[in-house]
Amino acid sequence: MAKKGRASTPATAELTRLGVPFAIRSYDHDPAATDFGREAAEALGVAPERVFKTLLADVDGELVVGIVPVAGRLDLKALAAAAGGKRAQLADPAVAERRTGYVVGGISPIGQRSRLRTVLDDSAESHETVLVSGGRRGLDIELAPADLARATGATLAPIGRG
Repeated sequence: MAKKGRASTPATAELTRLGVPFAIRSYDHDPAATDFGREAAEALGVAPERVFKTLLADVDGELVVGIVPVAGRLDLKALAAAAGGKRAQLADPAVAERRTGYVVGGISPIGQRSRLRTVLDDSAESHETVLVSGGRRGLDIELAPADLARATGATLAPIGRG
């Protein structure tokens, strides 16, 4: 899959460094939008089941990244179990921005400021490619689920719910 367009973010730089094939998918972000993942799916004409959002959660005092389809929600109990913990709650947005180096609505699971344990919803395996934030609002990266898991060090587990 060739890279399309030009956009340099820590996420695209990391994928390039790793030699991971990816495509840049950009769109005009609406500043009034609050559901960033659904906005991306609609703007790019991609099924919401293929567009994944990146969420950070505090699992027993450790920040963990959960990557789930924008069509559903993150199951915090399932994320805690997948991370070997007991309880999870969504991280404060300011903490998420500080730890990842990205802004909410543009948090990429790739190229974060500090490497965090990452869990990818296993539904990703049912798609040839998935899309995740490329590191800013209006920019997504399309890549194979196996490449996403490799680039983030993610484990796969059923952490999403419809």
